[in-house]
Amino acid sequence: MTSLDKPGTAPGLRTGRPRRRRAGAGGRRGVPLPLLLPGLLALAFLLLPLLALLVRAPWRSLPEQLGSTEVWQALQLSLISATAATAVSLVLGVPLAWLLARTDFPGRGLVRALVTLPLVLPPVVGGVALLLALGRNGVVGRWLDAWFGITLPFTTTGVVIAEAFVAMPFLVISVEGTLRAADPRYEEAATTLGASRFTAFRRVTLPLIAPGIAAGAVLAWARALGEFGATITFAGNFPGRTQTMPLSVYLALQNDPEAAIALSLVLLTVSIAVLASLRDRWMTTP
Repeated sequence: MTSLDKPGTAPGLRTGRPRRRRAGAGGRRGVPLPLLLPGLLALAFLLLPLLALLVRAPWRSLPEQLGSTEVWQALQLSLISATAATAVSLVLGVPLAWLLARTDFPGRGLVRALVTLPLVLPPVVGGVALLLALGRNGVVGRWLDAWFGITLPFTTTGVVIAEAFVAMPFLVISVEGTLRAADPRYEEAATTLGASRFTAFRRVTLPLIAPGIAAGAVLAWARALGEFGATITFAGNFPGRTQTMPLSVYLALQNDPEAAIALSLVLLTVSIAVLASLRDRWMTTP
């Protein structure tokens, strides 16, 4: 008996399981025009300024522009202060992320909101707040000056503090998210075997969340490197002492636009390097 003779089989139709439609090219056909045009405009809006920076860059005089003493001082200070701010963020931010992810205390939601506040706070406002807190007449700064003779504003240490203030939330959010995704039963198993909570954190938790810590540290470092508003408000703009790369770009833009473009290319290169280092975490297609 052929398939045509089988009851319930329509002539000219194949029997068997229906083929599953391939997802891919067939599912992406027919892009709606109301979505395509705004999407292309958004892409052009984001890429055009970067392309303009590359087109207008003084490529011939670039080595001379980047070889000046002022540029190297600003670059050196930026790298040192951003690295120091990242170290401060790691020492203070990782324990804070653990508290937010692993402990339950009254007002935890409010604390989390306050921790993330520097992400949306205008950097200049952050600089003013740092002055009111750590300045010579600040809430804490007056006691630091009177008791220990420590003055933080308009110093290199002030640059590190300003950068850590705006960069630490990036690390805290990244590490807290990684901690919430990690299985807490490994820590509980370590404590049942006799390890203290700190030993379990050091020997079990830290290796588990190391990728999240690394990603948060890279983000914090990049944010600290590009900080402008809080730095110029709290630390000032003194060459060789508090003038970082963003401040140097702002100053050069008023007097030497080609130098400002050259410095901007350096920061652009650093930003691309940061994205390249995070591509396995955020830029992979599921």
